[in-house]
Amino acid sequence: MNKHFVTLTLLTSLALICASLTGVALAEDPVQFYAQPPIHIITGPDVNPGGPPPSAETPGSIACIYKLVKQTKGCPIATSKTLPTGGWGAVALVDAFDNPQAANDVKVWAQQFGIKNYSFKVVFATGKRPQFNSNWALEESLDIEMAVSMAPKAKIYLVEAATNNNNDLYFAETVAAGLVAKAGGGVISNSWQGGEYATEDKDGKTYFNHPGVVYFASSGDGGYKHTGFPAVSPYVVAAGGTQILRSAGNFTAEWYWSGGGSGLSVYEARPAYQDIIKKIVGTQRGVPDFSAVATNVPVYSGSDGGWFVVSGTSISSPLLASIVNAAASKAKSSDAELTQLYKDYSSKTEYKADFRDITIPTNVCTKGWDLCTGLGAPLTYKGK
Repeated sequence: MNKHFVTLTLLTSLALICASLTGVALAEDPVQFYAQPPIHIITGPDVNPGGPPPSAETPGSIACIYKLVKQTKGCPIATSKTLPTGGWGAVALVDAFDNPQAANDVKVWAQQFGIKNYSFKVVFATGKRPQFNSNWALEESLDIEMAVSMAPKAKIYLVEAATNNNNDLYFAETVAAGLVAKAGGGVISNSWQGGEYATEDKDGKTYFNHPGVVYFASSGDGGYKHTGFPAVSPYVVAAGGTQILRSAGNFTAEWYWSGGGSGLSVYEARPAYQDIIKKIVGTQRGVPDFSAVATNVPVYSGSDGGWFVVSGTSISSPLLASIVNAAASKAKSSDAELTQLYKDYSSKTEYKADFRDITIPTNVCTKGWDLCTGLGAPLTYKGK
């Protein structure tokens, strides 16, 4: 993610500029940064009213692969039609700028995949409609469509920051937290990222630590051992990326997606919930925490011209946030949620039943928690 999505205002430093473009986690303390939408277009736009390409995954096929619904043998894309029906409280998606067709995008998506009932609202963080931005519009469509697919009974909020400046995004974070808390609790997903900086822990504690809210953030698309803030914050569940493999249309395996961000934080110390993996991460916070599909997923964005197929951990953050919401463990904080996830990992029996351990490619991935996909991918709602 960081190789495309961070532009720092300290333009006097050529090293900072090069680092942001190449995906290196930044060790400097920027005055401010500008996040960009962490999404990569594979195909599109396609104005086909019949929907996305038949080879793209669907809400039903993803739910089948993660055993969230009654199983269809092989979880084929064409016939995996059973959808998740859970959700409680609220799922808020924090993004920048405005998508004027967001409500219609969700409507088209829901009609395409048979999602009958859902609650969706756009909220302008400052109270004033932000400017339109086509790149962020696509990101916003993806976020809300993942959320309504996995947690249709939750109140889905798209909270639009005035701009992609970190201060505007942090303000939107506080607005989103208020909405989630008012709904009785839930999750907030952030499909954006910046480089690390010396005072990030303070900002994490300030903007990603509201009671009753579990925060998620994309681990980045910079690849193995490249990540950033807010994913590295101990107050955030870091969402990594995987890819789904098929043979003759049937699901056969799940591998680490090569773009998935991961690594050890420059500034954040290892939190207590990661003590169980201290031999791997040492004294620093390690990410991701767990992962989900981050490629070959469709999105509909009317503002951008129709159907797309995309990749990026911008898929996995709202996806995992909504799965955790639908699991209804109702954790009171990110720390509580993460403590539960790593507690599950401490039991070999529960870990095997509740997570798919991602071990391929073998040159970077290993059995158990690793810097590829963390705990791996979710299986069922248990332990979430």
